[in-house]
Amino acid sequence: MAGVPVPFSLADIPHSPGCYLYKDRTGTIIYVGKAKDLRKRVSSYFQKRDHDPKTQKLVQTIADVEYIATGTDEEAYLLENSLIKRHQPKYNIDLRDAKSYAYIELTKEVFPRITIARKAKGAGQFFGPFVSGKERDYVLSVVKKTFKLRSCKSMPRNNRPCLRFHIGNCTGPCAGKVSAEAYAVQCSQAEAVLKGRTAELVATLTEEMNRYSAAMEFEAAMRCRDVIGAVTHLAGRQCVSRQKDYDEDVIHFLTAAGMVYLMVFHVYSGTLGGREEFIFEESAGFFEEFLAQYYSEHAAPREVIVPEAVDESLAGYLGSVAGRKVIATVPKQGEKAKLLELARKNIELVHFGDEIRVEELRKALRLAEAPRVVECFDISHLSGTDTVASMVQFRDGRPDKRNYRRFQIKTVEGIDDFASMAEVVRRRYSRLIAEEKEMPDLILIDGGKGQLSAAKRVLDELEVDVPVISLAEREEEVFVSGVPFPLPFGKKTRANMYLQEIRDEAHRFAITYNRLLRKKRVVGK
Repeated sequence: MAGVPVPFSLADIPHSPGCYLYKDRTGTIIYVGKAKDLRKRVSSYFQKRDHDPKTQKLVQTIADVEYIATGTDEEAYLLENSLIKRHQPKYNIDLRDAKSYAYIELTKEVFPRITIARKAKGAGQFFGPFVSGKERDYVLSVVKKTFKLRSCKSMPRNNRPCLRFHIGNCTGPCAGKVSAEAYAVQCSQAEAVLKGRTAELVATLTEEMNRYSAAMEFEAAMRCRDVIGAVTHLAGRQCVSRQKDYDEDVIHFLTAAGMVYLMVFHVYSGTLGGREEFIFEESAGFFEEFLAQYYSEHAAPREVIVPEAVDESLAGYLGSVAGRKVIATVPKQGEKAKLLELARKNIELVHFGDEIRVEELRKALRLAEAPRVVECFDISHLSGTDTVASMVQFRDGRPDKRNYRRFQIKTVEGIDDFASMAEVVRRRYSRLIAEEKEMPDLILIDGGKGQLSAAKRVLDELEVDVPVISLAEREEEVFVSGVPFPLPFGKKTRANMYLQEIRDEAHRFAITYNRLLRKKRVVGK
């Protein structure tokens, strides 16, 4: 499977968590997967050699890919399952009969019990459905332990609490250890989390924690702190899967250079199921015109979530076309606002991702101008033999392979990465000076402060006034000349991840050349 050609451009796929949808030549979705890093995961299908037979057949069938970026890894997990459930792709495991699609129930009793329900029937409150059994069990476990709700099917009559009370996972209503009123507060807090109303709860708990701390009741304050942590973590899992008994569309747009970039997210019963993209010229009233035209050909859901208010007559028109009332909502906070923000993020990634990361890099490095052209150098050798160097160029956020260069080191014997880096930098920029060609906006060196110093000395000798930085691989730290400490931006920032991508490409290009030379030398013998 080595060297399988990629049938689409990997440069179009962002380094972001989300889901990818593989399609065959007819446009049919044949596989849905999730990833912490979409580009790395998708590219791995075409780089690995040891795929199982089913995956080999999948790779041979792939003709195109679509992706949906998410805000967190947890959202990607939920979205993957909802997409599989909706599209039932050929190469995914068939989970239609699995126990995954169930609800979490708070029973209707004096002391409600939290449990799993296969169907949303009965007098209790139901939250879900959860398309992932693993996710459902995780949420149930955290909510049950955080709010200390009972799960026993019938409360014992002998006033002896069970083990869960003794280990601190239940407040013991079976033994009269908690009043009905206090237990009702526990249930209402759990209900708020399961419905996604976490912001208000966190604010309330924070106030309580501060009051307890002021009163020096530190144990109670710590309990509030622990609940806040658990609630905050769960909040990240509830953006793409919510309990609804009706469908929604989430529509957002961005404008640039006289063009409109618009995206429609379809949410089916609270579960994000897919998206559509549109690009057209900007004009007065374009958004309402789009809505009228789009829903004249597509069935309007009960609610349309939009970034700006629309005329009441348009909402009436959508309702008349749909045959029922259609609500156009402009959310300011909460779950719907998160979905609207998710749509905006996807527009940015799909259409403006390269521009955004170039600008983020400019801000992180505090450059006066955006680093549109970045050149990166890497040294590669095998125990000091066949030492080579690579130079890759990224232009406007994308690899510009026409300007890649590779070098055999000529003046250095043995292992000396500093001297090798100095040689290749001198050769590259001496030539650009001699040929009076354009200099890059930024030079990136693969390595630490030693490689950076070697490159900087050469650039100073050549009087090349271009910012130069280095990226140390172990901790992904960024150094600039003359500063002993790394720059204060983390390795998970968009700017640093862009630098990592450039460095990784230089590393790949150098290793490929090194292997080629060794192969030629062995064959020549």
